[in-house]
Amino acid sequence: MQKIQLNNLVRSATFFQHAGISMVFVFMPLIAKGVTSSIFEIGLIIASFSFAQILSEIYFGRHSDKKGTRLKFIRIGFIGCAVTFGLHYFADDITLLFLVRIAAGVASGIMIPAMIAYTYEANIEKKRAATVISFHALGWLAGIAVAGFASDLKILFMMSAASFAMGLIFTIKMPNPLQEKEIEPGTTKKIISKNKFLFSSLLLRHIGAAAVWTIFPIMLMEKLNAELYQISIVYVANTLTAFILMNLMASKIKISNVT
Repeated sequence: MQKIQLNNLVRSATFFQHAGISMVFVFMPLIAKGVTSSIFEIGLIIASFSFAQILSEIYFGRHSDKKGTRLKFIRIGFIGCAVTFGLHYFADDITLLFLVRIAAGVASGIMIPAMIAYTYEANIEKKRAATVISFHALGWLAGIAVAGFASDLKILFMMSAASFAMGLIFTIKMPNPLQEKEIEPGTTKKIISKNKFLFSSLLLRHIGAAAVWTIFPIMLMEKLNAELYQISIVYVANTLTAFILMNLMASKIKISNVT
């Protein structure tokens, strides 16, 4: 398969993957506020997804390395996300919302590392992977924009599930190349140790961002009387900038192989 065609398939799958996540993620503080008035509990609901996701990414990402195949994990993740994000529709109390958020975190964590690895391995010119991965930001942009015009927050869950189903369709045409199996023990620990400063900077960045984005939609709605579409516009500005900068910076990457 030609690299351009393959990259377009990966771009499309990545786009719908993150559109599905963003539709729910951005407005989750408002959704959580519908089942609890406690800011602390809202924070726990938001954190439960991310905590489950990171554990799932570490486990299934390493598992895909050992198996030497990515596509199976990508497809399982899309199916799992379509189901778990759709189940949010029935989460009408705090316990159920916790459970579906954890399940969604696990499902999304199955495919995200495999998708990133697949993108990188599919590109001989490694800097091209950055332009493909930039569709992560474009997916967030589109998902947030569409979600902003929803008349009911619960509709977002069905829209999100449909987005994952669309992404799954694109993976059907993607080839399933076998990579060299990474079976050496302690690989994850070695990678973290070798890149500890990079991971630390990313961790601090995400802590700061998450602290703001968790409360920001509630503040916009309660303090500034913002509508859903106005909250969406604020977030779209952020993701549009990220998409543009990621593509511009990709052309500045000079190294041919970042591993």
